[in-house]
Amino acid sequence: MDPMVERLKVSDGDGVGEDRLSALPDDLLIRILVLVNDAAEAAQTSILASRWRRLWALLPELRFYYVEHHGIGAALAAHEVPDVTLLIALTEDASPESMSAWLHVAARSLSGDIHVEVRREAGTQAEEKLGAIDLPCFHKATCIVLNLGSLGLALPPSGVFARLKELQLIGIRLQGQTGLDDLLSPQRCPSLESLRVGDARGLDIINIHSETLVRVELLDLVRLQELSVVAPALIRLKVSNCFTDTLNPELSVANISAPQLTSLDWMNYYHPKSIQLGNVIHLESLGIQLYILDGEDEAFENDHYGMTLLQRFVDIHSLDLMISYPKGICTVPYLMEHMPKFPYVTLVALGVVGYGHSFGSSLFAVLRRCTGVKELDLDFVPEIQLEEQTPCPSGCICDQPPNWRTEELALDCLGEIAIHGMRGTDLEVALVLRLFHWATVLKRMKIIFHESITESKEKELRQLFLSFSRLEISMDFSTFAP
Repeated sequence: MDPMVERLKVSDGDGVGEDRLSALPDDLLIRILVLVNDAAEAAQTSILASRWRRLWALLPELRFYYVEHHGIGAALAAHEVPDVTLLIALTEDASPESMSAWLHVAARSLSGDIHVEVRREAGTQAEEKLGAIDLPCFHKATCIVLNLGSLGLALPPSGVFARLKELQLIGIRLQGQTGLDDLLSPQRCPSLESLRVGDARGLDIINIHSETLVRVELLDLVRLQELSVVAPALIRLKVSNCFTDTLNPELSVANISAPQLTSLDWMNYYHPKSIQLGNVIHLESLGIQLYILDGEDEAFENDHYGMTLLQRFVDIHSLDLMISYPKGICTVPYLMEHMPKFPYVTLVALGVVGYGHSFGSSLFAVLRRCTGVKELDLDFVPEIQLEEQTPCPSGCICDQPPNWRTEELALDCLGEIAIHGMRGTDLEVALVLRLFHWATVLKRMKIIFHESITESKEKELRQLFLSFSRLEISMDFSTFAP
């Protein structure tokens, strides 16, 4: 037995030892058990004394980590608190029937947040052969987070989520007669403020009409064809890696009506005829993806449309660009000269997927249009199948014009730089050294090396960057740990 438990254990009425903890009031003992952070372990405290035997059933917070689903159901059924403020369940390969059973029990008493995550191993039963988890109506829940590992989910056909403020649906396969549009209606979710849907199937069309939503994130919905958002209170919208046909983005339709929007991340192809953003006059932060220097006419045309989106919002304060290069040879120069200046931008986040191409010229072109930037976040994004990466082909014009290596650039407001994914290529090193030269008032630089870098290479780069740094610059080095 654990020494601490041995010291606390007393027999019932035999006078052996002194049980000081059991003399504490119930509310204080319950607070102690909440700190145990695991419902099963809290229940095991009954070995301490009979005084503790039913205390776990009074806990306002319940956490289940890899507990059998019949055990979760039994624990919830035996629980005596009418208002559970937090329920967390981390499970493995659950059957939809077993999860449905205990979720319905939980819905009776939950008055706060519920977080459910299903971790499924590769090679388990195909999702299509399984049934769907029957989600009950959580009348008193304030936050629902479901990450179901591609299991089916059937939404409740009726009921009002009267207090629900946040809803996250990740890794779901939507089934049943009730659609997401019905669930999100003001009649059923009258208080909803935050919505996040990611890596979900069964969502070809999404219509969101809400008077209360202020944040919406739609991520990795690759089968999405139509999106409609009417949300007068919405201030943040992120749509990333969505829609079915990326080569023909005009076939994907989106209509956004959010007049109070201040932050927009549109990390997809953009076509102004099919993507309608409405009257957005308060935008302060914009994130988009550009596909640089592609010889295909359609892709080149899409780049032009992306530039029109940038030209529409020149008064923003924060700019987030993901710049992607093609794998093959680049023959048509991207019209970077049409990129507008951003006189009010103070925060710039630049992600680049290079596939062996020289991206210095494009990054230089962005920075020279954001000379008031105070914070720069630069991310060298690893390419897919990095081990098969080939050098930039002969004749590629990706480094044109090459004057970024020598031309002066006054970034006299730039005080902080963070660089992620540094692998130590010649191009990456050359760009960092130029940043030391351009950022005359730099106070802090943080460099996070890619996990693949060797210890000797990392040491070499540390010494090199420190030799170019100035006394007033605080240098911070670390290595990404997945």
